[in-house]
Amino acid sequence: MTDGTTSPSAASQPAAAPPTPEHTGLQALFHNLIEDITKLPSMPNVEIAAVGGGLALAVHPADPTFNAKLSGHWDAFFAPGKYIGGTAEQVAMSIGTFVYGRLMDQPKVSHLGNDLLQAQILSEIIVEPLKLATQRLRPYQTANCGFNCSFPSGHASVTFADATVILRHLGWKYSAIGYAIAVYVAASRLHDNDHWLSDVVFGSATGTIAGRTVVHHARDYWAFTPAPLPGGGVAIFVSRTTVTR
Repeated sequence: MTDGTTSPSAASQPAAAPPTPEHTGLQALFHNLIEDITKLPSMPNVEIAAVGGGLALAVHPADPTFNAKLSGHWDAFFAPGKYIGGTAEQVAMSIGTFVYGRLMDQPKVSHLGNDLLQAQILSEIIVEPLKLATQRLRPYQTANCGFNCSFPSGHASVTFADATVILRHLGWKYSAIGYAIAVYVAASRLHDNDHWLSDVVFGSATGTIAGRTVVHHARDYWAFTPAPLPGGGVAIFVSRTTVTR
């Protein structure tokens, strides 16, 4: 028996707003960056580096001849690539995204801009020491490269870092454009004879490492576990887990 009053059903209650992303200020940017540097030596990152290194070694024999196949073709098409993947343009794009999110009270947008900028900084932290350590001459260089060394490609690294951040924020649907731009920028470096093929291949791997390291959202991962069957054969068990990074 009731007292004549009714409680609103759960269905009629307003949906709870999604949690506001945290850590979108400059102080958090540098705090998270230091934390992310300590997370670089993780097993997934080691695996990405190993795959990237293996692919770079595999294409290395094509380094002396590959650029010639692109040079002289589609010059106007590839011309913007060096600017799209440039440090100044990338930083400006990330800051613009961050500022827009703050001005328009869009925390998810400002958080995306923060992570893009963080990934670009981390990409440079990975790439520049490798350049100094390898001292690989660019295709057009004949003497000591100093700070302007070839391996790995910074343009490829930073654009693949961006695409990976977009993937982990927004999913494959939106990141497809980011990866297409990253591939275009990498190809433009070969067309312009600024890098060898193996440079951009390994640069893509370093960018992927930077992008996945800076994003701490919970994401779904699929795990595949092999198990022997009685009488022979192997079964593959598939499970989905949510991991926060």
